[in-house]
Amino acid sequence: MTPSAATLLEVEHLTMRFGGLTAVNNLSLTAHYGHVTALIGPNGAGKTTVFNCITGFYKPSEGRMALRHESMTGENVSAADLDLLTRRGERHLRRKDRALYLLERMPEYLVARQARVARTFQNIRLFAGMTVLENLLVAQHNPLMKASGFTFFGVLGLSSYGKAEQAAIEKAQRWLATIGLADRADDPAGELPYGDQRRLEIARAMCTDPVLLCLDEPAAGLNPREKADLADLIRSIRDGHNTAVLLIEHDMSLVMEISDHLVVLDHGVKISEGTAAFVRNDPKVIAAYLGVAEKDVAKVEARIALEAAP
Repeated sequence: MTPSAATLLEVEHLTMRFGGLTAVNNLSLTAHYGHVTALIGPNGAGKTTVFNCITGFYKPSEGRMALRHESMTGENVSAADLDLLTRRGERHLRRKDRALYLLERMPEYLVARQARVARTFQNIRLFAGMTVLENLLVAQHNPLMKASGFTFFGVLGLSSYGKAEQAAIEKAQRWLATIGLADRADDPAGELPYGDQRRLEIARAMCTDPVLLCLDEPAAGLNPREKADLADLIRSIRDGHNTAVLLIEHDMSLVMEISDHLVVLDHGVKISEGTAAFVRNDPKVIAAYLGVAEKDVAKVEARIALEAAP
């Protein structure tokens, strides 16, 4: 199995309860290197709760979330590795150039730093007063601090820190070129048009070199041209960086256009999954979005068709 086809994230029997409310119930899903997996469903279906569990913001009530860093030489994480890590009760297992992480055992900052999971939010969270370039440098804070000896080498002006700083600037500039904002590097991020801010937030997440990029409604508030630019950016990340993209999105045209696999939730339960063509025609999915019982889907569709007829 090539890395691009390998499983990166395997969620098994994920359950999240808040008191007497079960927000996510016994959910299993997978995400693969180089694929876009969309998590869709009506409002209140539990999609953001799933993201919060994967990224360490919530500790799930039950379930296992295994994230694999695969080797480029074919030495991949095995089922035996996963069983061993589970029995030990530890957070991670590293073998040469591959690693395995159990996200449910990790705090939020380690999910980002060690497991290399990045996330954007429905509400833009840029540093509006910083420049566009500075927003991308902030994302590289951890490697820069390490290179500086936690400020000591930086204060002394040693060349090792200077090289790391230059590398961070060059990475930021490459991403600005990718999203078409190279000429606005010195402008405050808060002055960018809304669509540019969306793409900048994704570029900032990519500056952390994630293996899994979680996008929470990235098309919210975008016009058609901005949505097309967003789709191009997500495809370029999928195809050019061997990164798995996990997407929450209500814009079904965008979802159907860019997703390799869809998982549909309703009231915290997975009701369907598969290709865009399969999910689009699944009666359970139609029923969930129409807000009717599955047995009544045919009647509602017939009524809609009758009302739309000339």
